Amino acid sequence: MPRVSVIIPNWNGAPYLAVCLDSLRRQTYNDFQVVVVDNGSHDQSLALLREFPEVQVIPLPSNRFFAGAVNQGIRCSQGEVVVLLNNDTEAEPTWLEELVRGLEAHSEAGMAASKLLLFRQRGILHSAGDFYGRDGVPGNRGVWQRDNGQYDIVEEVFGPCGGAAAYQRRMLDDIGLFDEDFKGYCEDVDLAFRGQLRGYRCAFIPSARVYHHLSATGGGPLASFLCGQNFINVIVKDMPSPLLRRYWRDILGAQLGYVSQSLRHWREPAARARLRGQLAALTMLPRMLVKRQHIQAQRRVSIEEIESRLSAPGNGPRP
Repeated sequence: MPRVSVIIPNWNGAPYLAVCLDSLRRQTYNDFQVVVVDNGSHDQSLALLREFPEVQVIPLPSNRFFAGAVNQGIRCSQGEVVVLLNNDTEAEPTWLEELVRGLEAHSEAGMAASKLLLFRQRGILHSAGDFYGRDGVPGNRGVWQRDNGQYDIVEEVFGPCGGAAAYQRRMLDDIGLFDEDFKGYCEDVDLAFRGQLRGYRCAFIPSARVYHHLSATGGGPLASFLCGQNFINVIVKDMPSPLLRRYWRDILGAQLGYVSQSLRHWREPAARARLRGQLAALTMLPRMLVKRQHIQAQRRVSIEEIESRLSAPGNGPRP
């Protein structure tokens, strides 16, 4: 049984898959399996995957988005470490070795974050791990900054960007898998928050480097809709009540700021989609409140500890 399972969700990613899978063939770490979960692609993805016989392919009849595809891959895989990788990435040869070693070195960590850089501008950061603000706004550390070594130390972060992340299966068995109501966008933030509430930490491993095309097979108004919806869903599900009472003004201010921004840019499809997403979150409140009751009852760490892991308000939105 392989120690590590690399799960790659795919939807019409044929232009990118070969680069991604070739980079996995070059890994210096070799105790892993690769599972590609195809979300009902109608391009040449499945034909291309036949050129990679070492890859386990799980074809789904329809698009279950990131969360549904990844969950299916996790259920069908065997590794004690689950690693997620976007289909529009290229991993450095030592990526998996460094990521697994970093996770092993931090026994308190249930998660590990890679350093993500732009595919076409390889000196520019996309994520040095994720943060989460006390105003309910998640974000990528270092996003759009030039990589000058300012994030080259192993350190604790709130969570990993799901585009290149490692999770201990024991943590997933404890807290559950990705919330498929989120579909995509912030499902990784929700999972990290649930992990933090149960006492699992996240280590950022800067030597585990991956280059990312950014939303090559996603993005657009749908991404804006899901961000509008899921920023609110994370708050409703995961923010402990004492912190909601303490920071409700910052949280409300951030959401009203997004409403104002959407109204100012009403002619743009993404702005209208974000506002629709915020409204959709209101219709999901009953379902999220039921989930909240279970999540908050299972919290194992103090409110003070959770608060210490949240960033000051105003760090800006997660792209």
